[in-house]
Amino acid sequence: MAPPRGVGARTGSWGLLLTTPTSAPSDRPIVLLSGKGGVGKTTVAAATARTLAANGARTLLVSTDPAHSIGDALGSRLTAEPTAVEERLDALELDPERVAAEHLDAVEDAVADRVDPELWPQVRRHLRLARDSPGTAETATFERVAALLERCPGEYDRLVVDTAPTGHTLRLLTLPALLGAWVEGLVRQRERVTGTERMLRNLAGREEPEQDTVLVRLRERRDRLGRAAERLREDTAVWLVVVPERLPIEETVRARSQLADHGLAVAGVVVNRVLGRDADGRFLAERREQQADYLAEITRRFGDLPCVHLPELPRDIADRASLDRIADALAASDVA
Repeated sequence: MAPPRGVGARTGSWGLLLTTPTSAPSDRPIVLLSGKGGVGKTTVAAATARTLAANGARTLLVSTDPAHSIGDALGSRLTAEPTAVEERLDALELDPERVAAEHLDAVEDAVADRVDPELWPQVRRHLRLARDSPGTAETATFERVAALLERCPGEYDRLVVDTAPTGHTLRLLTLPALLGAWVEGLVRQRERVTGTERMLRNLAGREEPEQDTVLVRLRERRDRLGRAAERLREDTAVWLVVVPERLPIEETVRARSQLADHGLAVAGVVVNRVLGRDADGRFLAERREQQADYLAEITRRFGDLPCVHLPELPRDIADRASLDRIADALAASDVA
């Protein structure tokens, strides 16, 4: 199997090293990047999307990460709607809180005419409180992602998704099963209520009312969730982004296992920031020079705040001795 088109199998200084299992397909239209925060998912997602577009595929790059770094990586101001950033490449950033607010506004509009006027103030209050309830933003975000999945293939040939850190991604990918079961229960309950109302109307000799809009919406949502779950299983290649450090590796191992538990196969692993053979003294000198520029920028932007510098250690922080070295640096500051 080939790596995700748009990344390329290569190694080099701070480059990418790709490993692929032989069982995963290479032609899935949806590419989803996941991994621990800070491993470079956004960079890999943007590079993948750009090359797919350069190779002729109409591509949509979607970010569900609240950090909103895709726009920074592409040098473009993005919104929640597709914005053309290059030829054949559109991109958008989803703000979970805003998506949740818009979703609940739509729900409010949909049920307003179906609720007793005397009960409406209480129902509306509960809907407003739901905006800050746990899971609301993730549910609304997945609803939006599900709608975007239906635009590929069709309006777009390829869809690249830059997700939030691993834990958020796992919850996002497992939502179809949870929401599907919940909505199915609502559909059955509504069907029973509708059936009872129909029987009573027949006994009273009353005419059939207009179509039950609530039941129609519930069925539409059930079907949409079912299609999204199938697309994730059949049409999505999940690539785990990792850097060659202990903590990201351990999190990636757990992520692969959890994805497998939900029937989602991992297509491969993108290993970012691999030191190549050309990582000599000149390479390190250039890295220090770039770091000096960024340190100056940090001072310029945050000069009004106390700033603590921690040393780059030659090895991973994987034991208490390593933590002690960082603790000593913190103890010399106002942090600890």
